[in-house]
Amino acid sequence: MLRVVENHSLPRTAAFFDLDKTVIAKSSTLTFSKSFYQGGLINRRAALRTAYAQFVFLAGGADHDQMERMRKYLSAMCRGWNVQQVKEIVAETLHDLIDPIIYDEAASLIEEHHTAGRDVVIVSTSGAEVVEPIGELLGADRVVATRMVVGDDGCFTGEVEYYAYGPTKAEAVRELAESEGYDLARCFAYSDSATDLPMLQAVGHPHVVNPDRTLRREALARGWPILDFHRPVRLKQRMPTLSVPSRPALVAAAAIGAAAATAGLVWYASRRRTTAA
Repeated sequence: MLRVVENHSLPRTAAFFDLDKTVIAKSSTLTFSKSFYQGGLINRRAALRTAYAQFVFLAGGADHDQMERMRKYLSAMCRGWNVQQVKEIVAETLHDLIDPIIYDEAASLIEEHHTAGRDVVIVSTSGAEVVEPIGELLGADRVVATRMVVGDDGCFTGEVEYYAYGPTKAEAVRELAESEGYDLARCFAYSDSATDLPMLQAVGHPHVVNPDRTLRREALARGWPILDFHRPVRLKQRMPTLSVPSRPALVAAAAIGAAAATAGLVWYASRRRTTAA
């Protein structure tokens, strides 16, 4: 358990989390396939194909070649989708689809990192239209995700503007460290996939979660902690005492506490002067 609170005179730190099979138990993008089908974005054949892809992903993870095939398939599938419609479908079904598959262990880790004064950053290969609402649901401070090109008609063109995958994730982590002042030697990272080795190597405290065989082998060779997350739970069903207020709320609470303490000292000093008189 993480108990140490950051000394804020030191450089800032962060915890970087992969999303799929690290924080949630499934593929975030593929989980919405039924909703996209019901919304008329994909046909029955595409829905069945994405269901099969989800099964393959869950059964054994996805190596580089499988991820490339999945990227090409999803890019082609979303060509012509109206971006606003996608966002509305995700917003309407987010809690029903994502809330039940969040790992309890991951939610606790996120809370512990926040309590220790660290930012939490979700770094995912899935599309921003899906990842950003999930990041907000989890209370993440920042999100790095794949971005698709949007045409003048407000629809996806099928081209990828930014692909958050493999070495690109590590580059994003280093860029954030430079812009936000993170000390990467004191930062944490979590992932289930060997494709995220560059991101894990970029920080001083890498952890592997439910790792695929290649990543498990690497973790054992490097002496990295191996975590087993297996308890998906709805956030609202978790203990209320585990809920951690946001950093602005913590700062506000500290300011109120300091003001109250100061007022108390003033009152005490005034009373002593009155008594002495």
